[in-house]
Amino acid sequence: MKFRNFKMVDYVVYGRGSFNQLDEIIAPHRKEGRPMIFLVDHFFSAGSGGQNNSLLNRIPLKGKDKIVLADVTHEPKTSYVDKLSQQLKEEFGTVSGIIGIGGGSTMDLAKAVSLMMNNPGSSADYQGWDLVKFPGVYKAGIPTLSGTGAEVSRTTVLTGPAKKLGMNSDFTPFNQIILDPELTANAPSDQRFYTGMDCYIHCIESLQGTYLNEFSKSYGEKALELCRKVFLQKKEWDNESDDQLMMASYAGGMSIAYSQVGVAHAVSYGLSYLLGTKHGIGNCIVMNHLEEYYPEGVKEFKCMAEKNKVDIPEGICRGLSNEQFDTMINVSLGMKPLWENALGKNWEKIMTKEKLRALYEKL
Repeated sequence: MKFRNFKMVDYVVYGRGSFNQLDEIIAPHRKEGRPMIFLVDHFFSAGSGGQNNSLLNRIPLKGKDKIVLADVTHEPKTSYVDKLSQQLKEEFGTVSGIIGIGGGSTMDLAKAVSLMMNNPGSSADYQGWDLVKFPGVYKAGIPTLSGTGAEVSRTTVLTGPAKKLGMNSDFTPFNQIILDPELTANAPSDQRFYTGMDCYIHCIESLQGTYLNEFSKSYGEKALELCRKVFLQKKEWDNESDDQLMMASYAGGMSIAYSQVGVAHAVSYGLSYLLGTKHGIGNCIVMNHLEEYYPEGVKEFKCMAEKNKVDIPEGICRGLSNEQFDTMINVSLGMKPLWENALGKNWEKIMTKEKLRALYEKL
């Protein structure tokens, strides 16, 4: 049996206020005449006011360094990655590094742009497993939302012209991540819930999957314990909640590194590709109808939604054409490792196109 030898993030710093060390952390990676590019979630743009502006003011700009506000209204597209990387090449030739600051979409964008600074063609050419040929430029991830695990994963999930699939490679993980729970304090409550549920659903799918092993189980159980503390046991949100959810996100991401997600994510990819549904919301919309696969997890998920006063959207597939359903079905069924983890090696006999169509019709 051949065991998977997977790449992890090179360096991790955790703690309240650790963002203040960014300047000294990236200093050794600066190259003369080559700027650092700070790719920042547009949530922190000047028009957002208050606390948001202060984060931009704390970024340690030097020389030709540049802040690029990332438009993450929609999940990252290969066309957007190509546009950003091409603009940087035209303006600077090359750069010292890409520093991603924001939620999961910004994390994925930063990883993808870093890779495309040193790889030819379009990012769509690298959607799949181990297709990236060359390391990207130095990249650091600083999450301002907790839950996706994008800060530790070896993929960068992108919507391309033909599919929604990650650039999965050993060159994809960040060289550095800074986990500062203070940065998540001002997240909108609904956004915090949906992103946190991404982590919770990671755990349910990983812990009940056929790929489960003690490595994944150890991280997954800890992440699940922290999610339950935050979303079920706490009476109100506090600093400890931010601390716990940030570590749940990290542990949940590590759990998937040696395992895989399952039905909710596989079905959610179809929603995202066709309808542009945000990843966390899409997972919740699907999870709400997966009693057949995760009965206890769905029951607990619904309790979390009720306790946190979040109404999960319904009826988003109403009125779609046969062609649109087929598009979602084909994208979803293309996520073969996810289905195998969820349903076993004979998953194609279990999850037929007809059965998947019926599931989409419920959403």
